[in-house]
Amino acid sequence: MTTKQVWTSYSEDLKRFIISKVKDKTIAEDILQDTFIKIHTKLHTLKDITKLKSWCFTVARNSILDYWKNTNQTFEIANFEAETPISENTHTEQDCLRGILKHLPKKYRDPLFLSDIKGLKQQEVADQLKQSLSTTKSQIQRARKLIAQGFMDCCGFVMNKEGNLVGEIQEKEDCKVCN
Repeated sequence: MTTKQVWTSYSEDLKRFIISKVKDKTIAEDILQDTFIKIHTKLHTLKDITKLKSWCFTVARNSILDYWKNTNQTFEIANFEAETPISENTHTEQDCLRGILKHLPKKYRDPLFLSDIKGLKQQEVADQLKQSLSTTKSQIQRARKLIAQGFMDCCGFVMNKEGNLVGEIQEKEDCKVCN
């Protein structure tokens, strides 16, 4: 599949997704362009074309996180967890992630958000939470493992030999977390 075909198939959905996160159409268009530059340069590395859509959304999500980190801005955890579906009929990774995060213990969720979403260094997270660096590191690692386990339990993802989650989002009625 060519980048033009990917653009034709997914650009509108990706744009709606990005706008739902950054709430600014101009910035969303910039992030969308950045996303498609990354898609264009890495499309040849995608081994399973059936995973193209979820891969594109992962690239977009990473571009959004890069935007937040590069502009040194933050957004509220509540906004990340808020219901912002791409369309009412589409079941996405965000739906599952939202459910997984709701069940994640607060002692793991808070350090994870401060580190991975707000972009704080782990020492800064430890200082903000008034705990040791080793405790913070352990909590962040545990949160990441729980999220991965949540995707495995929810939608049947599996961990490949490189330690990456692989799989396909199931239909909403088959999802154990979203129902």
